[in-house]
Amino acid sequence: MAIRIVRLGSPRATGEGLRIGTVRRPPRGVPKSDWAKRDFYDVWLPNLAPSEALLESGQLAMDVRAWKSFVRRFRGEMARPEASRVLDLLAALSRDANFAVGCYCADEPRCHRSVLKDLLAARGALFA
Repeated sequence: MAIRIVRLGSPRATGEGLRIGTVRRPPRGVPKSDWAKRDFYDVWLPNLAPSEALLESGQLAMDVRAWKSFVRRFRGEMARPEASRVLDLLAALSRDANFAVGCYCADEPRCHRSVLKDLLAARGALFA
């Protein structure tokens, strides 16, 4: 059993399991009834998305320094008890279930999901 880190809207892998959207906003122009059908996500979990202000700074991070600042600030947000408990839960569930965690960004290394992967790995999560 394991977690996959995915781009939302990409085709699902065989056996991927539940897809969790860790994004601030739902997909534009897509009815809620179609989120799963169109491979966005089955469950929306904005608790693991950057705050609105931080999301904007991450999208504007054009150099290494700006990206590192985003990562540091996002890690700070994820250290808050409510987010930290969800990360602990997902890491524990990865030992017994297949599921995916994702975001819309095309470039995973410059996306908060890469930081989530590191945070989950630090908690002992298993990855596909």
